[in-house]
Amino acid sequence: MKKILTLVFVSALGGLLTLGGYKLFIEKESPQLALEQSNDFPVFVPTNNAVNAINSNASIAPNFVNAAEKSLDAVVHVKNTAIVNGPTSMRDLFYGRSSQRAQVGTGSGVIISPTGYIVTNNHVIKNANEISITLNDNKAYIAELIGTDETTDIALLKIETEDELPFMAFGDSDNAKIGEWVLAVGNPFNLNSTVTAGIISAKSRDLSGQHLQSFIQTDAAVNPGNSGGALVNTNGDLIGINTAISSQTGSYIGYSFAVPSNIARKIVNDIMEYGNVQNGILGVVGGALNSNAAEELGTEITEGFYVSDVQEDTGAEKAGIQSGDIIKKIDNVNINKFSDLSGYLKTKSPDDVVNVTLIRDGNEKVFPVTLLRPSSYILPTIGLIKNASEKDLKRFKAENGVKISELDEANKLSWNKNGIEEGSIITKINGKELNSVEDAQTAIKTRHYNEPLQIEVINKKGEKVVFNFR
Repeated sequence: MKKILTLVFVSALGGLLTLGGYKLFIEKESPQLALEQSNDFPVFVPTNNAVNAINSNASIAPNFVNAAEKSLDAVVHVKNTAIVNGPTSMRDLFYGRSSQRAQVGTGSGVIISPTGYIVTNNHVIKNANEISITLNDNKAYIAELIGTDETTDIALLKIETEDELPFMAFGDSDNAKIGEWVLAVGNPFNLNSTVTAGIISAKSRDLSGQHLQSFIQTDAAVNPGNSGGALVNTNGDLIGINTAISSQTGSYIGYSFAVPSNIARKIVNDIMEYGNVQNGILGVVGGALNSNAAEELGTEITEGFYVSDVQEDTGAEKAGIQSGDIIKKIDNVNINKFSDLSGYLKTKSPDDVVNVTLIRDGNEKVFPVTLLRPSSYILPTIGLIKNASEKDLKRFKAENGVKISELDEANKLSWNKNGIEEGSIITKINGKELNSVEDAQTAIKTRHYNEPLQIEVINKKGEKVVFNFR
């Protein structure tokens, strides 16, 4: 019995000692640990997720109100009325007449001067018999077509009004950045003053596959009626003319494209001053580099424009650019693909000087190059034509004209049978005298879509022969 009591006593004493030790050494320190955790906790975990998220979004969300207010009244509705041939009935066949009807197309435009100049897309007004403009205040006007450029899909219109009109000035599209917020302003489906928002997805996009285009790509919703409308940054600057969508259905599915404002401005200025577009050429032939091309060419450089050939009598040849050079930059614009090069050159004119930065034998060099006027052009059904020298003209006793440099292979035999050979002189197209390649380009561009193509050529016998094509 005494042993049992002794064990109970010892156990109780041990428990008391353990409890006392806990109170004395452990429990005393606990508040300090809890206090340290409490101080550190807000550093890593927000105390109120909802409030912080709202404040954060409010601080970075773009404000489109000012940009929209600057652009809404300057964007107009464009209606194109064309007369087209309708289905031919038995009565039409009997009386030998054609059935014609009016066809209406619509799009958008941007007023670029208070005096009524309007820029839109060429495809919006193509083949129009009448073009009408409706402003945002519902006033309507008949527009005059000043000029177009089919390559860039830009057209210039003019309306007459005594009032000064709200307008947008061209911004600098070279400063536009990928990821930057933009607005597309237009009149899709005849809905006035429609604004959609998105970001710039890419620059220097070419949809043709022929290196003719250099679009700004965005994900702002653009539908067919938006063509010719404004692409605007958050400052309200006009940085592009909405032109195309990439879609299998004909409606917006996530990609839209705009002509950069620097290109549109150049086209408009040329049309106003000269009546046509004045292109300045560099004079190089080649292609964009990638990993496969770099491997074939034996270079480690995978971005840039590889010069495979330099054209004769061009600024590039005179400046000393050589085959094998890799162009990396023109002025301050990086050249990573062909459309970077062609897009920047579309903003330049003949006699402009550009600084070409290139890599040659592993060394970086800079060449100032004077851009020249195009000296060659591929004429439909004929082939490659070039400016004729005095010697070329004297050979055929011609006072004016352009020279056939290379005949189209598909039609070469037919031309030869008619006495037309390489070196023959083309003197007129559709009755317009030719003195340069640019005259030939203008004659083709200004020809009405259903007008026959008439070409006057001096054959090898020195005879003037006129050919008509449908």
